[in-house]
Amino acid sequence: MYCTRYMNGGGPPALSEQVEKSINGTSTFKRSSEVVEGNQPDGGQMTVIVQRRSVEGYPDCDTLQINFVFEDGIQMEKHPKPGHKYEGLSTAAFLPMNNEGTKVFKLLEAAFQHKLLFTVATTSSGEECITYTDIPLKIRERGGPESCGYPDPNYLKTVLKILKSKGIK
Repeated sequence: MYCTRYMNGGGPPALSEQVEKSINGTSTFKRSSEVVEGNQPDGGQMTVIVQRRSVEGYPDCDTLQINFVFEDGIQMEKHPKPGHKYEGLSTAAFLPMNNEGTKVFKLLEAAFQHKLLFTVATTSSGEECITYTDIPLKIRERGGPESCGYPDPNYLKTVLKILKSKGIK
């Protein structure tokens, strides 16, 4: 398992530097015309911070905490009930800070830019709200796959495969 925090300054730039570059607009992903745009509501924010703790199953790695925030809004034509209100969302996702986790982060960033991570849906009680699409996110650092958490040895490979199927490479 490769983690930049144990490289003693050698090797590639620290992920925190890579993340900072990504946040400041010099991201390495390219917006591709091959990727279909999703129907994620406009105006959402995606930010990332490095946590000096590990997600379960990756004891030697720091953690990337990706924060997503969407305010309440009005549905557009691409949503289930155009003109109706929807409830916003504030959530976080977690990735181990290693080579594969960094790759997944960059691809999730591209998926967010292509509006593929979230959508508007109707709850069982009839309310409209922002929810996740079919691209899985780990929203807990522990608890296993049944609670959208770690450890889940197949998660990084699974999400890479799903993103690739949507044209995010």
